[in-house]
Amino acid sequence: MATERYNPRASEPKWQKAWDAKQLFEADNDDPRPKYYVLEMFPYPSGRIHIGHTRNYTMGDVVARYKRAKGFNVLHPMGWDAFGMPAENAAMQNKVHPKDWTYQNIAAMREQLKVMGLSLDWAREFATCDVDYYHRQQMLFLDFVEKGLVTRKSSRVNWDPEDMTVLANEQVIDRRGWRSGALVEQRELTQW
Repeated sequence: MATERYNPRASEPKWQKAWDAKQLFEADNDDPRPKYYVLEMFPYPSGRIHIGHTRNYTMGDVVARYKRAKGFNVLHPMGWDAFGMPAENAAMQNKVHPKDWTYQNIAAMREQLKVMGLSLDWAREFATCDVDYYHRQQMLFLDFVEKGLVTRKSSRVNWDPEDMTVLANEQVIDRRGWRSGALVEQRELTQW
């Protein structure tokens, strides 16, 4: 008996279509099974998917599928970290309006991730630049302020002088901004 060689281009779309039709990866809020939440860091929609994205989302997908197989109702949403100077700077470099740049990249990256066959709940997809999303975040922040749960103080931050934005420690590699490559400065800024 001859063994057929696996052809992912023929097989994968068939199964992905079946999964979508059955809404297999959409979490049901009313499902009585124990709940489990898997969330990887949302990507910046600043270009196309690269190997780092593949690594990150494959690890989360393995956990989500494992927990589903163990009987959990798994919420594995997808979103886009779509606000900030890096996206705006990239749009300006490409002479495109930031909103157009961001949503074009989201569409391209979404299609690339879907081809990977990840078990994401696409019905809950959002972008942090969506008006409804950031309006809710602003209202939540105001609630925190009203209840005295946030404070404002001056602190030292990593400042990327090219992207003109604050960077997390993880975004500074060998004293340079991970995206711009600019030498990062330490600045004292007022932060919430």
